[in-house]
Amino acid sequence: MKLSVIIPVFNEAETIFELVERVRRVPLEKELVLVDDSSFDGSGEILARLGADADTTVLSHPVNRGKGVAIATALHAASGDVVVIQDADLEYDPNDFMKLIEPIEKGAAQVVYGVRDLSSQRAIMRAGNRFLTWLTGVLFGVRLHDMETCYKMMTRSVYELLSLECRRFDVEAEITAKILRAGFSIHERPIAYNARYDNKKLSPLDGLPTLRALIKYRFFS
Repeated sequence: MKLSVIIPVFNEAETIFELVERVRRVPLEKELVLVDDSSFDGSGEILARLGADADTTVLSHPVNRGKGVAIATALHAASGDVVVIQDADLEYDPNDFMKLIEPIEKGAAQVVYGVRDLSSQRAIMRAGNRFLTWLTGVLFGVRLHDMETCYKMMTRSVYELLSLECRRFDVEAEITAKILRAGFSIHERPIAYNARYDNKKLSPLDGLPTLRALIKYRFFS
């Protein structure tokens, strides 16, 4: 069972090399699909070197289009039986792929989310994450613990249905809403997480388009 690890990249020159090395050390059959979203800090040059490896595909956007579009670009190029989204910083531990893929390999799940301990987040971000997760449960009649997690792992039969439209961080809500509306259950597993604050692109204001996306994909799309 091959895992496609899709990695959107925007100005992550300080972390992307180490992140890719950590992903490569995970003992699973896998491919890496990296999308440079028009970085200007030297990330593109690092990705060009990383792309020399046979297990790695590097794509690029000529202009910055946002995380959601980068994920959509990577999904179109993915060839794995299973896909997982990986941020380009070091907040998440790729070794947790082993936990997430286990129920998929056993045939017990088609979608698995990694649930974070949010204690390292600032209070306003933690409250926003909890509210949006709670609202997802209310709107879709499910019980989730971390809707906004980056670690969303799913089989090909799921990710080929997504047809993503959101451009930025609201893509997390779109993915979740479309998975649930298609009738799939989301299984959850605890994962390691260490919030970062340097070069952080997500802000509390990104909660507003995420809220809008939840309502849109529940009632209008």
